Amino acid sequence: MKKDEQEITLLNSDIASNKDLKKDNYKTTNVNILLNRVRLNKKRTTKKRIIFSFLLIAAISSLTVYLII
Repeated sequence: MKKDEQEITLLNSDIASNKDLKKDNYKTTNVNILLNRVRLNKKRTTKKRIIFSFLLIAAISSLTVYLII
């Protein structure tokens, strides 16, 4: 009688642990996707800022050269 009960509890615990592993993997992939998205957004914003500052400096320098000459 004990042997049957032990097998049932072992099977139930295996099923429960497999469900927990699936949930954990799903959550970690979501976090990784979000972190990658944040990194890509940071790269895009820095590129935009560099281009904007370069264009601003070019415009100011061209205006100063035009006004001096």
